[in-house]
This record gives sequence, C-alpha cells and structure tokens, in this order.
Amino acid sequence: MEALLERFEQLKTWSKRPRNKKRIYAVLVLIVVLWVIGRFAMVAAENRLFVFNPARAAADSGQIVEVIEVKNTSGVLTEPVTVKANRAMVSSGRVGVLKPGQKIGDGVIVSVSRGIDLDTGMHTVRTRGVSDGMNYAEYEMHGFFVPAYAVVGSDVFVVDGGRAVRRHVNVARTDADTAVIVDGLRDGDMVILSRVGDGVKVKIKK
Repeated sequence: MEALLERFEQLKTWSKRPRNKKRIYAVLVLIVVLWVIGRFAMVAAENRLFVFNPARAAADSGQIVEVIEVKNTSGVLTEPVTVKANRAMVSSGRVGVLKPGQKIGDGVIVSVSRGIDLDTGMHTVRTRGVSDGMNYAEYEMHGFFVPAYAVVGSDVFVVDGGRAVRRHVNVARTDADTAVIVDGLRDGDMVILSRVGDGVKVKIKK
C-alpha cells in the first residue's frame, strides 16, 4: 500500500511539471477528437441504413415494373390514309394492308390498285363515304399485341425467374400505338413495359 501511495505521489509530482502538463492536455484533446470523429462515423453509418436509395432497393427487393400478360389472339391495327374526294394515293410499302371492303373512317375501301400510277409512283385507293382528310383504315391481324414502346429494336423484355430477360421477337407490323409479334413469345408471358436492363431483378407492380 505504501509503495502504491509513493508511486501516486511521484506521478502527481511528474504531472505538475509544465512540459508534462502539456503532454497530458494533448493526449486528452486527442482522445476527445477521436471520440467525436468515431461518433460521427457511427451516426453516418446508421443514417445510410435508413435513407432510401432506389438503386439499393432495386438490388435488394427488385425494380418495380409494369407488365402485361400476353396471349396469341386476333386484333385490329390501323393504317393512316389521307383521302380526298374518296381517293387516296399510298406507297407500295403500305398498300399490302389495304383491300376492298375494309373499313376506313366512316366509310369503306371500294378498290385498291395493285399497279403503280406512272405519274405519281403510288397506288390508287378508292373509297366510299369517307370524309376528306386523314382517316384510319382498320385491318385484322393475329399474334401477340403489345404496346409499340415495349419493343426495343427487335427485342422485348419478359419476366423470367424474377428477373428481366431480353427476348428476341419477330414483329409482323406496328401502327402508331401497337406492335404485333408473331414469333418469340408464348401465351402467359409477362412483357415488361417499364425501362429495365437485362438480368435485373424485378418486382411486378400490383
């Protein structure tokens, strides 16, 4: 006990020296600074766990996407045709979807010339009961109908095993809003309508 008291007195005397006091203060300040830095680091780490991060959320639970379930069926597309005095001129690339008896605007197509008009290089389409201006001819197709924006090049994205998978498809025809796919899809496939990357984990929007 006496040795301990003697040691304490020596330490007390040592600490009273000016140079040693500065050393003690420096050590104490360093300890406080390190504690403050450590505390801020811990708080920041905790905050990162609670701040919503879309990328992290998508990686953990899957990117939320809109989808449509497709089925091979029949449907109607439209072809814009400008009519004047029940007569229209269309290009060779478009004439194939037009035929007599087809509905267009408030009337019908009467005849479609398969020969090219030498003066215009176009095909003549004659109608009945159609107002002048832009009209839309309706024609039936069979296949998988999806929004045109869901097709990227010649591919669509489908949900497969909880992930977005790029699928090559054969698009037979499109109009302003819809694409008709005739190969590459199966009944019940979930075609993704949202922007997404290949292989990304996805969650279907309810």
